[in-house]
Amino acid sequence: MVFKRVLGSLGVGGPVVDTILDREPVRPGGVVRGHVRLRGGGSACDLEHLALELVAGVEAGYGGEEHEGGVAFDRLRLGGGFRLDAREHRDVPFTIHIPWETPLTEVSGQPLGVVLGVRVELAAAGARDHGDPEPLIVRPLPVQEAVLGALGRLGFGLVAADLRLAHIAGTGQRLPFHQEIELTPAPQYLRDVNEIALTLLTGPDAMEVVLEADKRGEGSGVLGRHTVRHEGLEQRDWTGEVDSWIRALVESRATHTARDGRTDAAIAGIAGAAGVTAGTAASGAVGGGMVAAGLGDALGNLARLGDLGGTGGIGGTGGTKDLRGSGSEEEDRG
Repeated sequence: MVFKRVLGSLGVGGPVVDTILDREPVRPGGVVRGHVRLRGGGSACDLEHLALELVAGVEAGYGGEEHEGGVAFDRLRLGGGFRLDAREHRDVPFTIHIPWETPLTEVSGQPLGVVLGVRVELAAAGARDHGDPEPLIVRPLPVQEAVLGALGRLGFGLVAADLRLAHIAGTGQRLPFHQEIELTPAPQYLRDVNEIALTLLTGPDAMEVVLEADKRGEGSGVLGRHTVRHEGLEQRDWTGEVDSWIRALVESRATHTARDGRTDAAIAGIAGAAGVTAGTAASGAVGGGMVAAGLGDALGNLARLGDLGGTGGIGGTGGTKDLRGSGSEEEDRG
């Protein structure tokens, strides 16, 4: 076992620490268990506090700049005010609850390129330092699988899954960032949209689905919003329902385009670009954004996410609330 050295300001022979997680993947709203293993250095050390943080590699808005060291989005204090003797070994068990809005790192067993971790923080003698984050694997909830699987069956292509340090106005978003899943359009929509951005904001009772068409740079595209509850997933025609969301989004975009006075030639140009984008995604050579190797495999497996048998155990009441609108905003928080 390799210990991660922290409190480097205490010099050679200072305490070392390792964060050990149960290796089972977690879903949003679940828990992660493990323990922090401390080993005393060459002399006794008074530890002022011991804490765990959930951290994510998040882009600062839409400029593509990533925050060094990640953004901490949850914290659990494990204790402090105790002495760690020289060469002493001490294990501190923990259970940390994962926020419902925690982004996904895997879909269909394929990594999305999203970096999440659990890191320990120690403070002693007025010095504070962090250990190296222990990677955290987060897989979709059944309601997320239902939406993603329907998009896969409809023929949408997965391009990237970035984290944006921004708040989507009009939503119940609680974390300072959100996950934006970029999709190339299904063949039947190639002439209508160039790209779809999908955000899934989950909570204990329901999930907000935010769809945005043809967002470019820091501007806003056409927005569609829908709220889906966790219960009753198996009784719904997800392919038809998600397709109806996309059709409504396309209609709103057409209205938005006409209002902007764009010409048919401009729309044709967008459709041509969409064809190039779709072909590029299929070949695995995608430009821009954080793209993980194997996304093509994840795309191919999306369609198999529709089998929701045996995914019970998540409470809530059934029903869908339509929050569709035209136009959207994002407010940067940093």
